[in-house]
Amino acid sequence: MAVKKKEDVVFQAEVVPIQFVNVPIRIVGDTSLIVHNWSEKAKRLMLENQMKTTKKADKKAREPKDPFDDFIQSMYWLTEKPESTPEAFAEAVKNGAKWGFPVVAIKKAANTAAYEQEWVKTRTGLKGTYFLKTEFGELAEIKGCVPDIREDPVNIGKGKNRVSDLRYRAEFKNWYMDLTLSFNKNGVISFDQIVNCINAGGGCYGIGEWRPQKDGVHGMFHIETI
Repeated sequence: MAVKKKEDVVFQAEVVPIQFVNVPIRIVGDTSLIVHNWSEKAKRLMLENQMKTTKKADKKAREPKDPFDDFIQSMYWLTEKPESTPEAFAEAVKNGAKWGFPVVAIKKAANTAAYEQEWVKTRTGLKGTYFLKTEFGELAEIKGCVPDIREDPVNIGKGKNRVSDLRYRAEFKNWYMDLTLSFNKNGVISFDQIVNCINAGGGCYGIGEWRPQKDGVHGMFHIETI
């Protein structure tokens, strides 16, 4: 049986060199940002639940809730995390405490908005066309304000297993983030189109807890060039 030779690749158009440019941008919050990082305690409890053999045999009394500890643990700390007391938190703020938020959430909101608006054909249509960079890698620094502790009632589980609980998280009311938008100047999508996608993500989907994508109004934002 004859083996068909693989045809040579022939470009049908001129190959334009890739030329990445970096543009400073500012993500400005239109509504407050509620953050909820997974604490070490929460991770430990999830692991313990996954390792249980029987629910009755391994059932434990719930640990007492510490609202201020939940508040401290809910944040992505860029500086050293203080002890979970109001005094230690105030001292950390006085010494220049910094907090961050995952940059990937901004891109996810933008890419989802672009797909829902039918600007791209697939949810991964913008993949590799632009990058959001910060000095802290995967986290962008939240600037502009000191977070407040926020109390929210939540429902956990479904049906007979549904229970009510309280969540204590950090809320940034007047926030912004400075990032660098890196994109291919000779690519198929322009700087203005990328900005439109990010703005659509900020207005329609948002980031953090209780964002528009989750039937809330928090975590909405827009871009300002700087």
